[in-house]
Amino acid sequence: MRFGHFFYPMKFDDSRDDQEIQECLDEAELVEALGFDAIWIAEHYFTGECVYGDPLVFASALAVKTSRVLLGFGIIELPLHNPVRVAMQTALLDNLSRGRLVVGTAKGSNYNAFEYTGFGTDPAVGAAQMEEAEKLMVTAWTTDNVDFQGEHYQVAFPSVRPRPYQKPHPPLARACINRESIIEMARIGRPILLRGRSTNSTAADIALYRDTMGEAGFSEEAIEHNLDQIWVWREMHVAETDDQAMDEFLPANLKAWSIMQDYRQQWNPKEFPMSQQAPPVQRDGYGEHPDPDAAENLVGSPRRVAEQIEQMRNGGIRNLMLTNRGLVSREATNRSLKLLAEQVMPKFQDA
Repeated sequence: MRFGHFFYPMKFDDSRDDQEIQECLDEAELVEALGFDAIWIAEHYFTGECVYGDPLVFASALAVKTSRVLLGFGIIELPLHNPVRVAMQTALLDNLSRGRLVVGTAKGSNYNAFEYTGFGTDPAVGAAQMEEAEKLMVTAWTTDNVDFQGEHYQVAFPSVRPRPYQKPHPPLARACINRESIIEMARIGRPILLRGRSTNSTAADIALYRDTMGEAGFSEEAIEHNLDQIWVWREMHVAETDDQAMDEFLPANLKAWSIMQDYRQQWNPKEFPMSQQAPPVQRDGYGEHPDPDAAENLVGSPRRVAEQIEQMRNGGIRNLMLTNRGLVSREATNRSLKLLAEQVMPKFQDA
């Protein structure tokens, strides 16, 4: 299994932005030193849900702060961007990182319509543009003398410079939240990113992806390659005991969820209905042992977290992107990362 650190720092107090961003950079150096395999970056605006705001700019700092870990976008909300500019920015990042970049995309936020209206667009337009925007981005990465005449984009230019470091371009992945999108990506052989719910439901998603690729005629080698590229996002916090980990993380996670619900209630335009996010599971939802049918996060002692990861591995989950959303103290976060790296990850990295 591979372990990724997902930067999703929810910092609603804007008086500490400079300190929080610097601590993110320090954390990137720490997770690379601890042996994590990847760093993933989110994209959210206007609230402090991701304190660094612009993921493309932040990724450039990570590219020069690190030397080994994979750098992935989880995700770029492509409808909020000009795809030619994203092609240029990611080609530069691919060079700065010497080919460590994975470009994860999606049609946009599932919950925050105000992120569209804040940039002068709306979710319906973004979804309609998505496939064409991605096609234009790949064309820009790989083609000279571009003359692209689509429904939403009409552009012509000599070439994108710099060229991507990886050939023909950085790997693409698509975030999927339902069966229809999983099937769509499997049929074209596109790796996917999944938001973990229960272990068993995520395992069912991966099985659906695998079976659909097989039905679409892909070889076993191609299917195995893509299964190795599926990353699953889960919240994670480790402490010496189950009670300590849950006391540190679960109330803070619920408070952050409540803050974001208030933002959505106030700022999401009523004409753009969004999905409703269920509140995170609290202490009474966690038993002595992990329940593979429950929407539990990876929260607990090294013993409990390792037991849950074993269930996930048995369900076909090969790669994890993990975050505590920056909701606990710096000391507790560093302790959690070290406990995971020293007492949990070695059980799975060589298996």
